[in-house]
Amino acid sequence: MKNQLYETDFVRWTEEQAQYIQQNDLESIDWQNIQEEISALGRSEKHELENRLEVLLEHLLKRGYINSAYDNRGWEITIKEQRKKIRRLLRDSPSLKNYGEP
Repeated sequence: MKNQLYETDFVRWTEEQAQYIQQNDLESIDWQNIQEEISALGRSEKHELENRLEVLLEHLLKRGYINSAYDNRGWEITIKEQRKKIRRLLRDSPSLKNYGEP
């Protein structure tokens, strides 16, 4: 039933898992899918950082190399927004600062 619920009603599955954890009901916890979901959360944060950095770099390059006052305004807005969201991501998940380092 544990795996079936995970496949058919994810929200209900998460609520049940949270309840099992709160009650310390270790036997009922769907450990395999919990582990997969926790890993996916980390990958999601990394993916978001990558996407925001790509957009930031793209618009910085456009602003620097394309001479268009009309477009520059939009790029400036996007640059400020991406920087703000990147700072928030790094504040909320400081270990992302090391992401991408060898």
